[in-house]
Amino acid sequence: MSALVIYNAKVYVEKGHFEEAVLCEDGIIKAVGSSEGILAAAPKGAKLYDAKGRTVVPGFNDSHQHLQAVGDDLANIRLLGADSIAEVKRRVREYIEKNHVAPGTILRGQGWNQDYFTDEKRILNRHDLDDMAPENPLILERACGHILTANSAALKIAGITASTKPNDGGAIDIGEDGEPTGVLRENACSQVLSIMPKATPESIAERLKIAMAHAAECGVTSVQSMDMRPGKWRETWEAYKLVQKEAPTLRVYQQVNFMEPNEFNEFLSEGFRTGVGDSFLKIGPLKMFVDGSLGARTALMRKPYNDDPSTKGIPTLTQEGLDEMVRIATEHGCTSIVHAIGDGAIDMVLTAYEKVIKNGENPLRHGIVHCQITDMEMLERFKKSDVLALVQPIFLHYDMTVVEDRVGKELASTSYAFETLRKLGVHESFGTDSPVEDLCPIANLYCAVTRKNLKGEPEGGFYPNECMDIYDAVDAYTYESAYASFEENVKGRIKPGYYADMAVLGQDIFTIPSDDIINTTVDATIVDGRFVYERV
Repeated sequence: MSALVIYNAKVYVEKGHFEEAVLCEDGIIKAVGSSEGILAAAPKGAKLYDAKGRTVVPGFNDSHQHLQAVGDDLANIRLLGADSIAEVKRRVREYIEKNHVAPGTILRGQGWNQDYFTDEKRILNRHDLDDMAPENPLILERACGHILTANSAALKIAGITASTKPNDGGAIDIGEDGEPTGVLRENACSQVLSIMPKATPESIAERLKIAMAHAAECGVTSVQSMDMRPGKWRETWEAYKLVQKEAPTLRVYQQVNFMEPNEFNEFLSEGFRTGVGDSFLKIGPLKMFVDGSLGARTALMRKPYNDDPSTKGIPTLTQEGLDEMVRIATEHGCTSIVHAIGDGAIDMVLTAYEKVIKNGENPLRHGIVHCQITDMEMLERFKKSDVLALVQPIFLHYDMTVVEDRVGKELASTSYAFETLRKLGVHESFGTDSPVEDLCPIANLYCAVTRKNLKGEPEGGFYPNECMDIYDAVDAYTYESAYASFEENVKGRIKPGYYADMAVLGQDIFTIPSDDIINTTVDATIVDGRFVYERV
């Protein structure tokens, strides 16, 4: 038997309830109480950990992100935070030089956002990328993942010309010269990403290990991850099994992406369903997309964009196609979750769910990911059908700078309505959509509580009536995320019978000023009663 005692701590049990110590045996929490009582009850040989008064919370559970892409992002060209086109060019050239990249090698990067550029506030084009990497095919994805830019060499290999038809639900931008600009949007992105070398279970596993190590540093003990995609889901599942054969450090609930019935039915025919797996690797919901991102103006709106009346965004599924996929999933006992950012997209998904959810009972826990642009009537529809909301407060850091321009102040005032959703009684969980944003939960908590960007702006917060308190924010990141994966009875609380998954924080987030939450450190992470990370 392996045993662990954490004592001399401030252990968060639930709102208004703290204890001093935790006893864990064989990966399960056995008792919570005073330091004196828990130490007296500890079996001989138990590992003793003096928390020195620090705060211990349930391990954070990211309810939507992309773990393989996190590994790719950490290993490839990292562009998150680049504040100019010049800086993007510098990072690409530095990567090529530092890694001794051979001419002809296909390169990929992610994380740029033109709204952060201080030299030219525009989308990157193929000429920019040709200048960065004249001897290499190069693909750079915007931070949102819904737009990418490819250079001339990459376009040539992919066979993309002015006459190439984009995939349904996608777009290939054509310049004034009648040639592709290098910018591809939504479902068209796969037409150039197809040139990337085919991943193997072994190569995917190496990227997963990189991402899991980062999760441990962040106090993240569970993720709900969209990695299994059309055409490569078998390799990804095998990669995860390879990684989890070793001493696992992260629990993974797979959000499986299919957009049409044929491959989804094939997946189902092989016995895969929501819940198949074990406590470290499990099949979760069917994951779909119905629109893009607000920053790229591909989020689907009910009315034209306030700052570009020529578009309402790009739908990536029809209502009929979405209804059919939800129906198939429901008939096979599978949860559905759908990426929907614009109010037009959210309306589509709620409409699809209202056709399968009866009497306001949602036993399969169908949900919507992102849920950004909403009005009050739409929020009430969530509650009426008991639809889950899987949200990312960290998106406020960027989106508050564009949302009023995109949709107008009136609609912006009822959007990112995290506190209203909670008050309505909607099951609301937190995630980062990493690598769109970093996997670390601290900034996410800070944005939920303060409604400020990471520079501390604006004073008083962005529509501060939607500020959450820190207890509700932590619960959304732990207990509610566990609810989204049907694990609320074993995960997300520090109570007897729950998994021994915890994070030790360097600051007491429950008492410090909310503006100081952003400076909180993760000092240790425990998974299955084992330390998987300790900050030096």
